[in-house]
Amino acid sequence: MTHNQTSPTIWKGNLPKIGIRPTIDGRLGGVRESLEDQTMNLAKRVAELISSNVRYPNGDPVDCVIADSCIGGIAEATACEDQFRRENVGVSLTVTPCWCYGSETMDMDPLRPKAVFGFNGTERPGAVYLAAVLAGHTQKGIPAFGIYGRDVQEAGDAAMPADVQDKILNFARCGLAAALMRGKAYLSMGGTSMGIAGSMVDFALWEKWFGMRVEDIDMSEFIGRMNKGQFDQAEYEQAMAWVKSNCPEGDDYNSEETKRSREQLDSEWSDSVKMSLIARDLMVGNPKLAENGLGEQAQGHGAIAAGFQGQRQWTDHFPNGDFLEAILNTSFDWNGKRAPYIVATENDALNAATMLFGHLLTNTAQVFADLRTYWSPDAVASACDGYELDGAASDGLLHLINSGPATLDGTGQQTDADGTPTMKPFWEISDDEVEKCLKATTWHPSITEYFPGGGMSTRYKTKGGMPATMTRINLVDGLGPAIQIAEGHTVELPENVHDALDNRTNPTWPTTWFAPTVTGRGAFTSTYEVMNHWGANHCVMTAGHVGHLFITLASILRIPVYMHNVDESRVFRPSAWNAFGTDNLEGADFRACQNFGPLYGRH
Repeated sequence: MTHNQTSPTIWKGNLPKIGIRPTIDGRLGGVRESLEDQTMNLAKRVAELISSNVRYPNGDPVDCVIADSCIGGIAEATACEDQFRRENVGVSLTVTPCWCYGSETMDMDPLRPKAVFGFNGTERPGAVYLAAVLAGHTQKGIPAFGIYGRDVQEAGDAAMPADVQDKILNFARCGLAAALMRGKAYLSMGGTSMGIAGSMVDFALWEKWFGMRVEDIDMSEFIGRMNKGQFDQAEYEQAMAWVKSNCPEGDDYNSEETKRSREQLDSEWSDSVKMSLIARDLMVGNPKLAENGLGEQAQGHGAIAAGFQGQRQWTDHFPNGDFLEAILNTSFDWNGKRAPYIVATENDALNAATMLFGHLLTNTAQVFADLRTYWSPDAVASACDGYELDGAASDGLLHLINSGPATLDGTGQQTDADGTPTMKPFWEISDDEVEKCLKATTWHPSITEYFPGGGMSTRYKTKGGMPATMTRINLVDGLGPAIQIAEGHTVELPENVHDALDNRTNPTWPTTWFAPTVTGRGAFTSTYEVMNHWGANHCVMTAGHVGHLFITLASILRIPVYMHNVDESRVFRPSAWNAFGTDNLEGADFRACQNFGPLYGRH
């Protein structure tokens, strides 16, 4: 299987770039002239660092734009701004080794995520400029991140210290995530599912905090397109052949009275594939439809995330969205490897937003799950003939199990360079790993009592030992959005123990056993308290310990974090946050977010 750039995608064309602004002491007559090469070379090194390490969701290296000249005053700052607007710069990083005129050289765009890197050298006061311009940003209500190396360097030192690299790259990834969201859409496919609060789509959240729009379609659009054949017929045939070869059916767990006929199951497979094609086309469009005279349908809704309502108005009559959601959220399908399409089950738009964060920050697929159960060590021992949890699971386990499907990447069959299970960007996934993900997954006739209209559900268990981060955005009346973050590891249980626990819920759903890292503080005094403090029935799992990236992105968008176990040394927020308190950082985060307000809805 090969990397396929022809799959329909929203990630094409003129994607937002990262702009590098080399600022300089504007005094001509010896001072500026002596700094020109040093300053511009610093900008070039930063641009090279970013473009070598940060990629767009389509796999291409991010484009960096360096200002045409060093910026010594307002005229050059204005020229740089004109250049950035022409070239679609969505993120800016100001760099300097020297003193500059703060308010004359700063980036004044209030909506563009921004940072300032002041080189730590004693020959010229780059750190003094950094402090001065950050004070200006704070005073003007345009928060910026400050980047300053721990160790003093020689003026001509071209090395980039590790701590500086980490901050530059973390900011670049988070700023780019914000820029990629702006102007895109969330597609609500249907309405509220079974009274779930997260699927009561809040337009203000997407518009004011993310700079996006919400698009709505009624679920009758699916049956209409299915009945009229408004999808690519050739691709449908290709997809059906791929499914028959790669999606093995497992046991039918329905009772004899509720089992569905082979003919019915075959029809459900056919409909499930059609629904997948239609959902993708609704999100991102498909030029193949225009070739068949379906110009309007070919356009799509410009959606980088979507939700499928399903239950119950759809699933009482038609196949559920399990295959649709599983395959679209996966990094490969019948067209080859490609970026996952972010689709939330039950149209939980808050989980979709959280999945979108995780995807844009890491370029990887995301696991959508119910946070179903806390299993204490005593409860596991009681249910499993005295089996004792140990290691990461010694304080108990959280059972992440979907009420629908999860990405097939979540099997944990992909590995990093050290052989540790993970989920990787699609361009790093090998053909062998694709095959392993497929073979680790079985597809089962859905439980008829749950889904009278049928459908095929995924079953797998995630391999243990994967560093992972569990997250969720919640909406709070009077506060707005707030985010929870829990880093930890997946756990692999012996087969008999897994089956004893898993079969108590639903054997047709994929399971991840997750052990959060407990710290002895707040909500992380125990695994039980993590479960007890979680704000909703759903969560997202992202591969890697990336809670710090969620925190940085949340601060850019002005979303407070009210629960996390990320070490303070990894937390990176705009310098303005310091003015709201330096001891209780959680409280300071709330005050700063409230003061500055949502990024696109300033008061």
